[in-house]
Amino acid sequence: MKSYKPKKSAFEPMDAYEKQLIQDMENGEFVEIPNQKEEIKKYVNYFKNMPKKDKRVTIRLDKSDIEDIQEKAIESGIPYQTLIASILHKFAKGKINIGV
Repeated sequence: MKSYKPKKSAFEPMDAYEKQLIQDMENGEFVEIPNQKEEIKKYVNYFKNMPKKDKRVTIRLDKSDIEDIQEKAIESGIPYQTLIASILHKFAKGKINIGV
């Protein structure tokens, strides 16, 4: 892999996270996704076929709860609002039970 040398003026100041990303790229930690075009098509089709949302809901959540949900969403690789909607959908369809 070709070494990446950023222009100092374009990237300063770099924080530790950005420096680690560059180091990881140079060390080959990131690899290209095999069958990238097929993977893109799969996810494009997935999102095209998702049901359209037609009702907005506003709720108040405890700050620590929303932070925990956001953390779990990051681990799952999806937006936290999508995760919340998915959980509510599964509950509404009887796929999960919380003992209510």
